[in-house]
Amino acid sequence: MRVAYYSPLAPEPSGVADYSSLLLPALRCRIEVEVVPTGRKRRLRGADVALYHVGNDPDAHGWIVDALRRRPGVVVLHDFVVHHLVAGITLGRGDGRAYLDAMEREAGVVGRLLAYAVMDKRIQPLWDTRPEEFPLAGSILDLAAGLVVHSRYVEGRARAYGYSGPLWRIPHPAWPAPAAEPARVGGRPLIGCFGHLNAAKRIPQLLDAFTLLRHAYPEARLLLVGPTAPGYELAGRVERLGLAGDAVVREGYVDERRFWSLMAACDACVSLRAPTMGETSGAAIRALSLGKPLIVSDLGWFSELPDDVALKVPVDEHEAATLFAALTLLADNPAVGRTMSVAALEHARREHDLEWVADAYAGALEEAAGGPAVDEAVLGEVALAAAEVGIAPDDPLAGELGAQLREAGLVR
Repeated sequence: MRVAYYSPLAPEPSGVADYSSLLLPALRCRIEVEVVPTGRKRRLRGADVALYHVGNDPDAHGWIVDALRRRPGVVVLHDFVVHHLVAGITLGRGDGRAYLDAMEREAGVVGRLLAYAVMDKRIQPLWDTRPEEFPLAGSILDLAAGLVVHSRYVEGRARAYGYSGPLWRIPHPAWPAPAAEPARVGGRPLIGCFGHLNAAKRIPQLLDAFTLLRHAYPEARLLLVGPTAPGYELAGRVERLGLAGDAVVREGYVDERRFWSLMAACDACVSLRAPTMGETSGAAIRALSLGKPLIVSDLGWFSELPDDVALKVPVDEHEAATLFAALTLLADNPAVGRTMSVAALEHARREHDLEWVADAYAGALEEAAGGPAVDEAVLGEVALAAAEVGIAPDDPLAGELGAQLREAGLVR
């Protein structure tokens, strides 16, 4: 079997590019993989099946959707909410009608009117203000001959959205933890937050909780690592809270070696996310690989983490206070952190093992490539057997047989 593989790739600053850098070597040990050059939209000849990695960034994934339109295949849906992606490949290319149609499909006439208001600049872009209300996932799901998801949360949302095709839930693979020398950052406890800093990362709530922690632990430090989203104001809020100086250590985009070194230095990692776009956090997976105690939002994929590896913070009016309590628990009770560390390492090994994930991908792709032929052969055998025993197309037994075939997933 030969697979055409569509994905952003390193050195692109993309979480999906990092994901593919991890997965590809293991996948190539199992099946033949042809990586499609970035930007190529034409069909790759000789491939038995195509695998498309789709995330919410139009710059990284727009060309992949273009290729998917030319040849349906198996889609790895890294984000269920793809409003920003759809806006980028419609409005961003001057195709307002396509955006209007996508919004009307999502929310009827109201959706179309909201799209008009966005286009007329009467309201703020919905992909910035309310993307979770309008995921716009339908245009991707319609093209998917099969779907790979990383969580029960996204599986449920895809099915509720009307997707009825083959679906495989395959965990996000864990990176083999390198022997990283912890960076010399200082501060005890040292709390780390990794990834793009934007409104969904709950940074104000984290800063409020950390301010309270500093009263009890004056040597505590907060490490914020990752690029800041355009227009997102951070420095002013840090200063207003009296956290200027060395209380908050800020690093932008860093290379792999520095990333692991900074995370290795942390006593705990915080990975908050609300609203969720249906993503699985690569930073959280890395923290598990290093055995770092995690504090996460009780939402989406994060809610699926076992309680012994992650302290979960509800997204409500008490969020900052609950987060402060979680930070204090880890600071006051080092034994709790050590127990969580052991559980995190075991969870990463058991549930996110790279070799198991690669096996699951190979199995899904083999099923996607051969599934139609197998289904056709089975249906032919069933039809022949029905004819031999005298079941005619208008016979009530034929209706019962059809219902059983639908239940078995052989016909839709």
